[in-house]
Amino acid sequence: MDKAVILLSGGLDSATTLAIARGGYDCYALSVDYGQRHHAELAAARQVAAALGVRDHRIVSLDLTQFGGSALTDTAIAVPTAASEGIPITYVPARNTIFLSLALAWAEVLESRDIFIGANAVDYSGYPDCRPEYLAAFERMANLALKSAVEGRAMRINAPLVALTKAEIIGRGAALGVDYALTVSCYQADADGRACGRCDSCRLRRQGFAAAGWKDPTRYQR
Repeated sequence: MDKAVILLSGGLDSATTLAIARGGYDCYALSVDYGQRHHAELAAARQVAAALGVRDHRIVSLDLTQFGGSALTDTAIAVPTAASEGIPITYVPARNTIFLSLALAWAEVLESRDIFIGANAVDYSGYPDCRPEYLAAFERMANLALKSAVEGRAMRINAPLVALTKAEIIGRGAALGVDYALTVSCYQADADGRACGRCDSCRLRRQGFAAAGWKDPTRYQR
């Protein structure tokens, strides 16, 4: 099968994306330790990668805490527990651009034409780098920048969840055998991977399971 690089955070969306990709590709999972508030999601990414049988799983380390500007990379900024208007403080400046750029580098080395990302523009928190127009623009940019693309092997940015609701994502993943008990979506999970149950990500996840009619397997702190 053709090779694909899948961005794997360890959360619900990226696990579903990996399950979709493995139906037609030889999968290489890429996670990023960027200085986020906890490492429970990276532990989850390792478990998901093993459970879904990727060819290789790499974790790249970089330190976005040097810039801060987000509740996920600056511990002085509290993670909000109530819905807010506009783009929330959990937005990490340029995160998907950085992650996709890393995936591009590995994909080119692997001679892969496909990158998968679990971006979602329906049930999401308002992040601008999850929108279809952003992903299309990044793909155009990538194909101007890559040696492989200039030589005729264009890169594709695949976002199979971008137009799905959270409930639809859960239904799709469950049909593909994703064990959501392995995943961690919480912005401030504890060291054991237990979710706070109060942040925006927890709220969207809980609502998604309820709407899908599936039992929520999330482990909560209380």
